[in-house]
Amino acid sequence: MKILLKKFFMAEEGLETVEYAIISGLIVVAIIATLTSIGTWVNTRFGQLLTALSS
Repeated sequence: MKILLKKFFMAEEGLETVEYAIISGLIVVAIIATLTSIGTWVNTRFGQLLTALSS
């Protein structure tokens, strides 16, 4: 069991996978934040348009 763990921690391929997973996660978080911001902006604009049309 010790040998398997040692091989696992010494393997370089696993580190690349973790790096790609972290980068992918950061990209997803950035996309979600951007879409949330755009959604808020669009909601505000439609509210202003509704108010202008109601007057």
